[in-house]
Amino acid sequence: MKPYWQGVFPAITTQMHKDGSLDLDATACHADVLIRSGVSGLVFLGSLGENQPMTLDEKRRVMEAVLRAVNGRVTVLSGVAETSTAEAIRYVRDVEKLGADGVMLMPAMLYKGDPDETLTHFRAVAKSTGLPIMIYNNPISYANDITPEMFAKLADQKNFVALKESSGDVRRITDIRNAVGDRYAIFTGVDDLALEASILGIDGWVAGSGIAFPAENQYFWELTRRGEWDKAREIYRWFTPLLHLDTNVKFVQYIKLAVQECGLGKEWLRAPRKVLKGDERKRVLKIIHDGISKRPKIPKRK
Repeated sequence: MKPYWQGVFPAITTQMHKDGSLDLDATACHADVLIRSGVSGLVFLGSLGENQPMTLDEKRRVMEAVLRAVNGRVTVLSGVAETSTAEAIRYVRDVEKLGADGVMLMPAMLYKGDPDETLTHFRAVAKSTGLPIMIYNNPISYANDITPEMFAKLADQKNFVALKESSGDVRRITDIRNAVGDRYAIFTGVDDLALEASILGIDGWVAGSGIAFPAENQYFWELTRRGEWDKAREIYRWFTPLLHLDTNVKFVQYIKLAVQECGLGKEWLRAPRKVLKGDERKRVLKIIHDGISKRPKIPKRK
């Protein structure tokens, strides 16, 4: 069965002004760069997009602006990170009206549910909309683990079309395939496991750090699709220190700083996050600048 979605769907930052207000023009400009790199879709308002500290009105403004800017060139998803099932349903209905192509749905935030509660949350949201849904599993950050057995139980809900697997355990990919076959498109959501996950057989990648290096990110992905593993390993060894920026509690700060240093946006954040300072800033800047200085030469896109 052909996956409903496939390819690179970067999780894009929401650009801010220094005072923490939305910079919708800069967000749209970065989206345009990513589209021109060859991505298949874009995920706005995920964790990297600072979904949780925004008001509902701000989220709607972001989605209105980016849908207008993207103008149908690639698939556009919105993250759904509400704290209750009712609020998640309300938000999904809103973005459906705005014209989003789908959503990336997290468990109810701030609540560690048991498996039955988690399944009930997902089903209720799915039944409230006609949009296709990518289920986001990130037990490391969000406490709720969606196991392969749980994915099998959700398989009868037709608008669950894809999974973002971010457990950090690449064995899950094979376990999911064994449990549900090709029922869902499987996306990896852990940057520094992208090569390992590709070898095991995935359909897509919700990329993070690569939004600062879009051409190299897309080239690496295309190498994995063609099975050119020697070339892919070479790029991956250069890329890995940068990909590690995605697997830290301050991944938003780290990746926004990388975006800034690559000339694609600014590092400004929404409080309570703060820009990096001191030794931590120097350490992360060195990783970014080393990556820039050692950037591999890749073929130009036709």
